[in-house]
Amino acid sequence: MEILHQAIQGLIAQSGLEWTAMLLGLAYLGFIMRENLLAWPCALLSTAIYIWVFWDVSLVMESVLNFYYALMAVYGFWRWSQEPHASHSDVPITVWNYRQHLTAISAVLVLTLCSGYYLQNNSQAAWPYLDSFTTWAAVLTTYMVTQKVFENWIYWFVIDSVSLGLYIERGLYPTALLMLIYLVIIVFGFLKWRTQLLAQQYENAST
Repeated sequence: MEILHQAIQGLIAQSGLEWTAMLLGLAYLGFIMRENLLAWPCALLSTAIYIWVFWDVSLVMESVLNFYYALMAVYGFWRWSQEPHASHSDVPITVWNYRQHLTAISAVLVLTLCSGYYLQNNSQAAWPYLDSFTTWAAVLTTYMVTQKVFENWIYWFVIDSVSLGLYIERGLYPTALLMLIYLVIIVFGFLKWRTQLLAQQYENAST
């Protein structure tokens, strides 16, 4: 009960900036689940705020990650808007094979070890290895979203589960709440995209 009380007090005490970033992040995922182009402007605004929020609590890699998110929001908007009526699911959903997944996961682990070691020995960064893992994994998975790779939902579930504990430890309670909501929405996003993917595959097989 003491932990719950602290969490509630933390939620009340957090700044309006973090709450704004959290709500914009929630809007982003909702629009992504619906394959809606409005996801990317929400992502751009949310990540711009989070650059400062994470830097302020010594999560260096998370701050850098949100700068990357901001760039990818611009790219994602451009990528999804290349097709007519892109907000209506005209960009096809793709699936990676096991070799692509193996290569991607191996790269994330190597980069995590390298940047985690560097931060541990050359900075005051908090949780350097966990911070590095969530950062590099999110870099990869954000790219997967811009390409509409179906398995991005599975990757996000792992990343957000780890991030949830990390944000609670740093006292970022609205952002931790966002991660908790994300975990629920991810399940629905996975199911929605799976339905869309099956319909897409059926349509392709019929032509």
